[in-house]
Amino acid sequence: MSKESNAAKAFAAKWKGQGAEKQQSQLFWLELMEKVLGAEHPTDLVRFEEKVKLSNTSFIDIMVPSTHTMIEQKSIGKELSESIKQSDGTLLTPFQQAKRYAIELPYSERPRWIVICNFRQFDIYDMERPNDPPTHVELADLEKDWTCLRFITDTTSTRIQKEMDLSREAGQLVGKIYDALLPCYGDHPSAQDYQDLNKLIVRLVFCFYAEDADLFGKHDQFHDYMASFAPKHFRTGLMELFKVLDQKEEARDRFMEPELAAFPYVNGSLFTENVPVPPISEDVRLLILDEGCAFDWSKISPTIFGAIFESTLNPATRRAGGMHYTSIENIHKVIDPLFLDGYRAAYAAAMQEKQPKRRHEKLRDLQEALGRGKYFDPACGSGNFLTESYLSLRRLENDILRELQKDTDLGLLQLNFVTIDQ
Repeated sequence: MSKESNAAKAFAAKWKGQGAEKQQSQLFWLELMEKVLGAEHPTDLVRFEEKVKLSNTSFIDIMVPSTHTMIEQKSIGKELSESIKQSDGTLLTPFQQAKRYAIELPYSERPRWIVICNFRQFDIYDMERPNDPPTHVELADLEKDWTCLRFITDTTSTRIQKEMDLSREAGQLVGKIYDALLPCYGDHPSAQDYQDLNKLIVRLVFCFYAEDADLFGKHDQFHDYMASFAPKHFRTGLMELFKVLDQKEEARDRFMEPELAAFPYVNGSLFTENVPVPPISEDVRLLILDEGCAFDWSKISPTIFGAIFESTLNPATRRAGGMHYTSIENIHKVIDPLFLDGYRAAYAAAMQEKQPKRRHEKLRDLQEALGRGKYFDPACGSGNFLTESYLSLRRLENDILRELQKDTDLGLLQLNFVTIDQ
């Protein structure tokens, strides 16, 4: 028997004959996702009591956005096929109730899967085949049927896989630009040429990303400015742009061309060093403008792309510069026990508080603690440890904010404590 089957057997034995919708549903599902379905951090996956606007404000019991799963939970005594009177007087089965919620969600957030549960039975509806009968899984049979629920936490085919595919595509494009630029340095590039090429690639990728992430003044600003240069002047245009990106507005030539002056100052010293740009052929010019600028860089995952981006750089230069990539999985082997596990445990403890006021106080204390931390990586490379730490902390804070919003009768705006400055 597999460890998952053993875990499912123990879970079913523990929950046999119990289950109150309001008091126990969150604990039930968090334990199921972690103990049986293998989610390391289930609180990162789920959203409880998600608001949805019908004729009045209603709440979806559980959403798992990354796998497009909606869960409608009922108490153990409720039959899943029976109609229940709603607040507007209509009679709906739990599945009909869930479908009504789904219709009111933005299209991109609508569920692929709807699971109806009463602590004794799971009814699984695949909305790709909405007219098919549901798959039934009994809690008593979970030991052998637990794989029917695996989709709930299986993000490999959803967000993470999409990010990996897109990031891989971006990495291939960077490699293509790298290979096209290398001959521009001559037949026998020196070690310094390789270093200059690496730095040029970093600057180009920054410009690609800044254009798509609205860090520059307007969409296509980098593309439109560089498209005005013919091949023989393209390198000059790039070097002049890099120089301006390193200048604060008050230090610039006041008679500078408006198209160039429209670019913002970029701090962080990315453009401070004088990096030579080789002559650019028409083919390379078109590759940068037509493919590099056309790709949507704003949708890639920074942590996944870091690996692919670094892998495109010259291996000898990368080793000499001490550049080594760490996977997301290995990053979490460090940051989870260092601080994330403690924060998640504090969140889980706060959510067990029955009194709203006390729960609110604990969540607010935890949020303030999240905002006090300082995180330092003295050899950050592309910054993946810091990026993943920031994203993980913000995800946890977002969970806290959602809960605080529910506990605030007036629906007051809650402020973020976690910032990039940490």
